[in-house]
Amino acid sequence: MIKLFSLAFGMLMTISVSATTLPQQSAVPGGVVIVPVADAIEAKPMVKYNNHQVMVLKQNDQWLAIVGIPLSAKIGSQILAVKSAGKTTRISFVILDKAYPTQHIEIKDDGKVNPNNYDMKRINSEKSAINAALEHWTEGDVALNFAWPIEGRVSGLFGRRRVFNGQPRNPHSGMDIAAPIGTEIHAPADGIIRNTGDYFFNGNTVFIDHGQGLVTMFCHMNKIGVKAGQVIKQGEVIGTVGMTGRVTGPHLHLGVSLNDTRVEPRLFFPERDTVSGDDNE
Repeated sequence: MIKLFSLAFGMLMTISVSATTLPQQSAVPGGVVIVPVADAIEAKPMVKYNNHQVMVLKQNDQWLAIVGIPLSAKIGSQILAVKSAGKTTRISFVILDKAYPTQHIEIKDDGKVNPNNYDMKRINSEKSAINAALEHWTEGDVALNFAWPIEGRVSGLFGRRRVFNGQPRNPHSGMDIAAPIGTEIHAPADGIIRNTGDYFFNGNTVFIDHGQGLVTMFCHMNKIGVKAGQVIKQGEVIGTVGMTGRVTGPHLHLGVSLNDTRVEPRLFFPERDTVSGDDNE
C-alpha cells in the first residue's frame, strides 16, 4: 500500500539538528534537505529520491533522510519514496528557487573548451570511472564532522553558470580554493579512497567515500598521495594542490556529492571567510 504525506517547508526548516553531525539545510537546487521519515523505534527505512538511494541517519528519536537536491531540480514539490516493513510511503517536501550568478572564464587552451575528436573519446571513456566513484554506496556509519582540506582564498563558488570563452557550459559543481602549487590537501573526514585518476577536465583527482552516498572529490591536484581502496582518516594528506586539467591557475576544486548529486560544499564545512574573488575554473 502506498500512502502520501506532505511536509511544509517551514517544518523542514525548524527540525532540531546538531550542526556538528549534520550538514546545514538549504531547500534550494544544489542544496541539502533533512526530512524526518520514521520514528527511531522502527527499523531503518530505505529511502529513494529520483531513483537514487538516500542517506538515512538516526537523531532525536527519528530517522532522518539527508537529501541532496540537484541544480536541475524543478522548483516546488519533491517526492521521497520511503520503504519500511514491506510498505512504501511517499513523503513530499518543497524546494524554493535560487538565482546563481554567471561566471565568465577565459581559457587560453581552446582545446579545453572545444575538445577535438581524440579528446572526446578520452572524455567519454573517463565518465564511467568518475560515475562509478560518485554512485558508490557504502552502508554503515557516516563521517560528517568535516574539516576544510586546505586554507586559502575561495576563488570560485558552487552553482555559478559558467561561460568559457563566450560559450555557455554546465554550472560549477563544486567550489574553488586558491593555493600555491604543492600545498598539502588533507582528508576532510574519515573514509575510503574510492578512486583516483588523471582526467581531461578535472586533472589529477581523488574521490573519498564517506558512507551512504556521501563522496568528496578533489580536482586539479599536482600529486596524488593515496590509492584506491585505501582507508583514510581525517586530516591525513591525500596529495597536493596543482593546476592540472582545465584551469586558469593553481587551486583545489572541492566537490561534494550526495545521493549522486553535486551539492553546495559549504553546507558540510564550518563557516569561513567571505569569498574575495571568483576567477578559477
